[in-house]
This record gives sequence, structure tokens and C-alpha cells, in this order.
Amino acid sequence: MATNGVQASNPLVHDHPTPLNIAIVGAGIGGLSAAIALRRSGHHVELYEQSRFSSETGAAVHLAPNANGILRHWGLVASTFGANSMDKIMEYNPAGGVIRDIDLTGANEMWQHPWELVHRVALHDRLKETATGKDGPGPAATLHTASKVVNVVAESGKLSLEDGTTISADVVIGADGVYSKTRKFVHGQESNLFSSGKAAFRFLLQRKDVLEDPVTAPLVEHLNTLSLWFGADRRVVMYPCNHNATLNFVFIHPDTESHATQSDAWNKQGSIEQVLKVYEDFDPALKKLISKVDPAELKVWQLLDMEKLPSWTKDKLALLGDAAHPFTPHQGQGAGQAMEDAVALGTVLPKGTDPADVPERLKLYEKIRYDRAHMIQEYSRQAGKDWVDGKPQIDMMSYTAYNFGHFEVDNSANVFKRWLWSKKPDLYWRMPLSFGPYPGPRQDALGRMQTGHSQRVFKTTSVKFITSRTYLETLFPTSSFRFKSLATICTASFSVTTLDNMSWLGGDGYSHLGLYIHGVEYQKKDGSSIVGTYLPVLFENLADPIISGRDELGMNKIHCDLAIDRSKPSSYRATASWRGVKFLDLALDDLEADADDASTEHGTIGGESDYGILTYKYIPATGEPGKADVEYACVVPHAEEARTVSPTVQSVARSSKASIKFDAGDWDSLPTLHHIAAGLAGVPIYGVVSAKVVEGLGVPDVASCRRIE
Repeated sequence: MATNGVQASNPLVHDHPTPLNIAIVGAGIGGLSAAIALRRSGHHVELYEQSRFSSETGAAVHLAPNANGILRHWGLVASTFGANSMDKIMEYNPAGGVIRDIDLTGANEMWQHPWELVHRVALHDRLKETATGKDGPGPAATLHTASKVVNVVAESGKLSLEDGTTISADVVIGADGVYSKTRKFVHGQESNLFSSGKAAFRFLLQRKDVLEDPVTAPLVEHLNTLSLWFGADRRVVMYPCNHNATLNFVFIHPDTESHATQSDAWNKQGSIEQVLKVYEDFDPALKKLISKVDPAELKVWQLLDMEKLPSWTKDKLALLGDAAHPFTPHQGQGAGQAMEDAVALGTVLPKGTDPADVPERLKLYEKIRYDRAHMIQEYSRQAGKDWVDGKPQIDMMSYTAYNFGHFEVDNSANVFKRWLWSKKPDLYWRMPLSFGPYPGPRQDALGRMQTGHSQRVFKTTSVKFITSRTYLETLFPTSSFRFKSLATICTASFSVTTLDNMSWLGGDGYSHLGLYIHGVEYQKKDGSSIVGTYLPVLFENLADPIISGRDELGMNKIHCDLAIDRSKPSSYRATASWRGVKFLDLALDDLEADADDASTEHGTIGGESDYGILTYKYIPATGEPGKADVEYACVVPHAEEARTVSPTVQSVARSSKASIKFDAGDWDSLPTLHHIAAGLAGVPIYGVVSAKVVEGLGVPDVASCRRIE
């Protein structure tokens, strides 16, 4: 991760003050999709397109559920710009006999987004409008047409245009298609494009023109239908767009028969005579349909393939779409995969990304997308294989769940957040894990240490008393705990603390009540020992600190209602109850301020100068009553706590008249606390040593709590 010159930055915090400057080479569907995703992340995007977009043409595009979901995530509903649903697949043999008639309406209900067919130009126009329009999240992308990129320096993010213009960017995206010029700047050499052995004629017809002819009308009688005619080594694909008004045709055949070559442009002119010759053995109705094509609209191109690239990225440069993984058009997934690439890029480059982090983030983008894009690329290859004995070599419906059941918005977000978490292994995790690291008094959800400890307000009321060693030692969890003194009397304190202005609680606070047993020695396995104050129970009236204290600190915290009454300056009342059933009254009367004590009060419970607070962590094993998953002693050292923040005592008031009254109740009145209330009610109080109310600023975060051994 980037550094600030002193220490590594927090990988979860994206707070770089300026947006990234991103240059996208190519403004096709992939480039425009990347512009939308990165614009939405708040970055400045410049698109460099070598064409002039003067007369955009093209075929139709499959918007499978995985792709359509992305559009809808961006607020684009394809049916508003001509898309129609994909409800049916008709498969024919060359003579026009029906092989399969597949109704998709029921099957499509299992996907959260619709399967639709849209005209490529309509989709492209809407993406361009969304990327460059003034409305929408983030700054509008700027489109530069007639801007041919001839050189990219991946290490510095510099681009050179054919006219000599030089551009510097934090990120360069090569979205310039199968004939990519940026690809070589990732690997230092041109990639080897090779023929798939097939070429394709393509053209569009208006459905009304086909319906007017009684010979061809039956071919298009079904709306929202993808129709395919399969020969041994050639096929015809027809599907509608523009609300079924326009029909898209792709005639895939051996490239030797149309003489399409790799050097041909996408828009190489074909001829009706060529098509009729290549498909001379097909259904006469289909051939008559071909004769209706405007010769000027008929194009032919070679279907190219490419070996899998070992990497799509280098330093500040990343490839996207067909530049990284070119698709043959057998399953119409090229556009969808480019859109998925775009989503992943936008995810790993959120607003506030440090430019120094870009190379690592681009590698993560590649990791997110590499296997899936190439898997679907391979499926498309398999779908394009010639049939054998009148049957396909693969059932393409078998990969539908893998393809359609994916939503890159969710997938990328999931991978990215877990990657970020892995970069900061000291995050606090507590149940439920499903939603990420748990914010608490020591650390927020992004792993930043909580601040404002010195501004936290505390009011601690404690009553220290003489009691029975023999009784209190029955509350020790193991024999490793014992009293340091052999005397049968000892001291303990009941203490109530109210905290406020806690930044991790949004400025609010809570109260806690505990029994603190002083003079307790914990003997380690090596024979050494530490002396501290043992805390057998701590009641709190807010769930958040209970969860935090149990999980992170191992403290014996439990919930109850705590009510504090300071209506009279000379008195203090605290009551503890469970659903209206009171089990403790703690009262201090005749309180008098002691100005001298305010400067000498250390704020430790009961005024003890021992090592720290001792606790015992125990987490039961699931499904195994009587067994523990976790069981060990912990300590909160006073000296280490003081390094975080040393409380500033502002006032001390002492009482000469204090009382503590417990009512143990029974299992009916206190069904979850009776055993604790009974145990506390049994604590004998032989005499009060001191009773005081201490108020001040500065509350440590207890981050020093640790295992004793």
C-alpha cells in the first residue's frame, strides 16, 4: 500500500484528496462502460476514440441477466431504448425443420434481471450519454474522437496520440477491442491473433419487410425469439431488437468460402451472391429472406481468436473487454463481459484511491475477472464448434447458471472488501461476521483507532467495604486465583460508573456496575504471580459495550437496567433492575466536596495501587455442554492504561453515610440473573471503608487488556 513517508496508510481508508485522472483508449461498449463505472467512483475520465462516430452501425447485443443487471445498477432500463425480451429459442435444420422449440418464459423467472436483446447502436448511444452527460454521479467523462493512441508508457501512465499530443494519467485503460493497440504495451509485443476458422456475414432487416412476404413471414411469426439454423459447418442466427421491429442476422461459415481475412475491417462489404452461395443448401424461405437485404448493409468479417494473455495489466495500464479476452459471437457475451470488467475496475478504484495504489488495484481487478472472463470465452468457443451427426458437441444451456447467475456488482464488492480486510489483519472481528469488522470503543469499522479519549466524561461512585475472604474466594473461577493475604477479612468495592461523550457511541454514553475484589493474586503456570483487583461481574445498560467487552476483553459483562438519581447534590442513588424487578439499591448520602482530594485522586477503583484489573474469559463450545472453546485469565494493567490517557479528576465528593442493599429475588422474578443477584446478596459487608463520587475527563479504551499467559 502507499505510504505517507512515515508509516503504511490504512488500506481500508480511501482519503486521497483528489480524484484519479483516468484515460480510456477506445469508446466502444467496454470503454464507455468503464467510463460510467469510474465516473461513478468520482474520478476524472477522458476517452480517446480513433473513429469519429460519424455513422455508427452494428448488430444487436444480448443483454443476458448478468449484463442487464449492470445496466440497471447504473439506472439504465434497456426496454426504454428498444430492448425486447428473450422469450423463446427456435432451432432448425438447414431445410427449415424444427429441431427444438424452447420456451424461456418460465426459466427466465429464476434470474433477478431480465434477458433482453437490444440494438448495439441504441445501447452504445445510451452508454455514451450516461458516461458524458452532465447529469449523474461524478464528473462527466470527456470524449475525444479522431484521437488515435499510438504509444502508452505503462510505468508513467503517459499516452501519445497520432497527432503528437501527450497525455499523462494515473490510470490507462486499454478498451480498444480485438485489434487493440494498447495490448502490446502490457507485454512488449503484439499478440498473435488467429482465425477461428469461421467468418460471419451480418446485416439487419426490418421485420415488417419480412412479414409482407408470405414466403418469409413464417420465419418471424414469433416475437422475442432467437432463431438458429444449424448446418454441419455453418449456421444462421436471427434475433430481434428495437421492440421486435428490427431483425439482426449473423451467418457464420468457414472463412475460406467468403475470403474474409484478418486484415479486413469490421465493415468489409459482403455481397448477397456470396451469402446465397455459401448457404445454397439451406431453406428456400431463408434464402429469399437474404435476397431482401440492402447490399450496402451487408458486411462480412473474420472471427478472430487469441491465446490467453498471461496478464492484462502492467503498472498503470489495464486491458478491458476484447482487448484482454476477445470473444467470438457464438453466445453474444462479449459486451456483457466488457461491462463486467468495467464494474470490477470501478469497484477496486473507489473515490479517494491513492495513485500509488493503482498498480496493485489493477492486479486485483485482473484477479477478480481473469478466470470468469476466460471461462465464458471458452464456452463461446465450444458453442461455435461444428455439429457432429446433427448434434452440438456441447449443450450450451449447461453453462447458463454460471453465466446468468453472476452479478459482478456484488461479486467485485465482495472480493474487494475481503481483500481490504486481509491487508489489515489487526481488525476487530466479532459476531456477526457477515457484515465485516465490528466498530467499538478501541477501533472503528475501518480499523482506525478511536479518538477523543481525553474528552470522555466519567462519574464513578464507589463504596469500598470490609468483607469475607472465605466467601469471596468462592467467586473465583479457578484455583489459580487466590487472596494474597491469609487473613479471613479482605476489601472489595461496588462501583457504578457513568460514561458520556463517547465518540464511538456518537457522543452518547452508558453506565456500568461492578463488584471489584481487591488483593487478589493470580498464580501463573511458571510459579510467578501478579496482584490485582478481580472483577467477577460487570453489569452494563447498553448492549454495544457488553458485546465489545466480552469478545475483545474477556470481561464478565451482563445486561441490566441501571438508573442513576442525582436530583440532590448531597446524595447519589443507583438502582439495578431487570425488566422492572429491582435487585440492588446503592445510596450515598451527606456527600461533601473534598477539594484537596481532586488533585491527589488517581481514579483507580477503591484507590488500589495494584497491578490491574483481573478477569476470566470463557466462551462455551457450541453443541458441547460443559466444554469451552476459549478459557483463560486476562488483565488490564493500570500503568499501560494510563499511557493511553490519564484521567483528569475534576471533583471528588465523599459520603459518611453509604448503604448497599441486594434483593436476590427468585428464578421467576429474575429468570436470567437470580444466580448472580443471589451471589452478590451473599457478600457480607462488615463495614464501609470509604464512599465517594469522582468526576472528571479522560476514559482509557482498555486496549491494554491482554491474556495473562
